[in-house]
Amino acid sequence: MEAKAHLSYVRISPRKVKVVCDLIRAILMQTPKAASEPLLKLLKSAVANAENNHNMDADKLYVSAVAADPGPILKRAMPRAQGRSYRINKRTSHVTLVVSEKD
Repeated sequence: MEAKAHLSYVRISPRKVKVVCDLIRAILMQTPKAASEPLLKLLKSAVANAENNHNMDADKLYVSAVAADPGPILKRAMPRAQGRSYRINKRTSHVTLVVSEKD
């Protein structure tokens, strides 16, 4: 049985979140990345979902899948020389985390 948790519209680009997704099983608490805090919160949410909604044992849970997909891009402008402007893309992410129970 599996339990899922979704985190939408995280104000971090998917590329940066995917780096932390690779580290999530081992050293999430000690990783000095900006995506560590939201992913830790998402992991706790997935464990709570597994315990309360699916009656799973928290000690037997492991992360079976994690994915970071791109969300909508907030488009901003930065003034430049001679009246021009450059676009700044503020990217967002949608993260899905799945926990499963060991046999």
